[in-house]
Amino acid sequence: MADTLEFNEIYQEVKGSMNDGRLRLSRQGVIFKNSKTGKVDNIQASELAEGVWRRVALGHGLKLLTKNGHVYKYDGFRESEFDKLSDFFKAHYCLELMEKDLCVKGWNWGTVRFGGQLLSFDIGEQPVFEIPLSNVSQCTTGKNEVTLEFHQNDDAEVSLMEVRFYVPPTQEDGVDPVEAFAQNVLSKADVIQATGDAICIFRELQCLTPRGRYDIRIYPTFLHLHGKTFDYKIPYTTVLRLFLLPHKDQRQMFFISLDPPIKQGQTRYHFLILLFSKDEDISLTLNMNEEEVEKRFEGRLTKNMSGSLYEMVSRVMKALVNRKITVPGNFQGHSGAQCITCSYKASSGLLYPLERGFIYVHKPPVHIRFDEISFVNFARGTTTTRSFDFEIETKQGTQYTFSSIEREEYGKLFDFVNAKKLNIKNRGLKEGMKQSYDEYADSDEDQHDAYLERMKEEGKIREENANDSSDGSGEETDSSFNPGEEDDDVAEEFDSNASASSSSGDGDSDREDKKPAKKAKIIKDRKPRKRQPESKKGKDPNAPKRPMSAYMLWLNASREKIKSDHPGISITDLSKKAGELWKAMSKEKKEEWDRKAEDARRDYEKAMKEYSGGIKADSHRGDRLKKKKQEKQVKGKGDKKGTSSKSSSSKSPAKGMSDSFKSKEFVSSDESSSAESKKEDSEDEGAASPPPSSEDSASGSD
Repeated sequence: MADTLEFNEIYQEVKGSMNDGRLRLSRQGVIFKNSKTGKVDNIQASELAEGVWRRVALGHGLKLLTKNGHVYKYDGFRESEFDKLSDFFKAHYCLELMEKDLCVKGWNWGTVRFGGQLLSFDIGEQPVFEIPLSNVSQCTTGKNEVTLEFHQNDDAEVSLMEVRFYVPPTQEDGVDPVEAFAQNVLSKADVIQATGDAICIFRELQCLTPRGRYDIRIYPTFLHLHGKTFDYKIPYTTVLRLFLLPHKDQRQMFFISLDPPIKQGQTRYHFLILLFSKDEDISLTLNMNEEEVEKRFEGRLTKNMSGSLYEMVSRVMKALVNRKITVPGNFQGHSGAQCITCSYKASSGLLYPLERGFIYVHKPPVHIRFDEISFVNFARGTTTTRSFDFEIETKQGTQYTFSSIEREEYGKLFDFVNAKKLNIKNRGLKEGMKQSYDEYADSDEDQHDAYLERMKEEGKIREENANDSSDGSGEETDSSFNPGEEDDDVAEEFDSNASASSSSGDGDSDREDKKPAKKAKIIKDRKPRKRQPESKKGKDPNAPKRPMSAYMLWLNASREKIKSDHPGISITDLSKKAGELWKAMSKEKKEEWDRKAEDARRDYEKAMKEYSGGIKADSHRGDRLKKKKQEKQVKGKGDKKGTSSKSSSSKSPAKGMSDSFKSKEFVSSDESSSAESKKEDSEDEGAASPPPSSEDSASGSD
């Protein structure tokens, strides 16, 4: 027979609500871990007194009674699991697992039995319902009536608030059955009564949640917060965890995690957060004699103590609650602090990476354990590139986004997440990255970073593509600017307006050399800036595809085989199974797929070179076509303007002889650049050659 039995999706009944979790039975005892809170219930095998198997709403249930009167209920079993559990109880716990059905007659008259911390209402030998007396908040009596009031349960949609029992009078003298009933209830009920003096009192402590200043009175079994408006009584049994976190401004924050939470109207506070100044000291005297202090606290506290206020509160709470205090581990941010400044929802706060989870302070406080994290993700900031977002998704599907984290914190946080073996999105569960958390542990070496290597490889490819595209765009920019042509135009324009002396020609040539050079420099600086957005266009569909890794090549080849070996397997389970097979594969087989991946990479690099060469060739071809088109346009304009200048010169030879000679280039440039010269030319033509002119007729007769 197996030494352990494990059951998933088992529900523990606590205060009327069903909390799901995992149940494990071993030789040593029974362990249940709550999936929501991470709280662990551990029942030693020697403490078990009775085990009952019965039919309940969620299938079948198991009720365990301990020798000290505690009752534990677990539901969600299948009927077929009874034999397995029964044999296990006989072999390891020496207990007979009894089958006992509930009474469903619907009668309201029966017998009340008190057993340990359980009130059972029975009809005959069958129980109708059971009430854990720890759920009772108040018990009042009437003439022949007892009223039980219950703690409100925030997790349940409907809560039972009150039950009344009619107790008939008896003939026995000296015994009041109503008072006897009430005393049996009150002896086990969770009724908080501030009787006696407090062990110690801390005055005017600053609370962040619930906000305000409170006096904290420390009693043996509960904590009393007394404020100007509200009072809270917190039993130590509801305290899950204690935290002591250093603030960036050298103050200290003391966290108390509560389940169930304290209530203020409709608001629920799952955390009690106290804020202390680091320099504030206190001298504390416990309201107990030294013998009582030594007997109760076993040296953890003394009657007279002094020191920092936060240290005194921490020592007292640790001794009374009997839970360790969690402090930040080895993590240090960019600024040397043990926390990271970030924003959650609309509020700015601090994120503390702890040894077993993350905690965010403070509005609202968030505590996320590593064992409930599915994966984390480092995302680009939505508003600026100077920050990034840190996303956490839990196994229940809840997502937390901590935004506006400084870019300098990325390296430290990434190393921390990597060291804790948390899954990073898009990387998956790689070899050697499997989580090493004990699933039943109380939630209180460097690896090869495949994700980072992949990012580097993609960055190299993007850089190569960017260089290729920048080469092509540079050639287009150069082709659109033709210094030679502009030099010629400018030189002729200056020559036409200058005298024939060599000195003026030299001066003009100097100006010609300077002006185009200056113009070229300006254009070269500006053009790439205009063309910069072109690099943001989508990928070319004709570009070669990046090569796959060795794992992806193997997965594509083995996917059908895995499906045939495991019919009906889901995509998620298939990926997990493939990861396990790849991890278990021998080194020789992996090397074979590594060689294939290397061949694919070489083919990709070869195809990429050919693709880049084709882009450059297309760019040169386009430049040549563009240049030819421009030359044709210039030539066409020159021919048209040349004919017009001929006709004007033949019509007015006298005018042409009197003025200095003007070339056709001067005319074309003069017409395109100056509207006034056009006007003058048209006036000159009108004065010299009115239609029909006498000179034209004379030449015709000749």
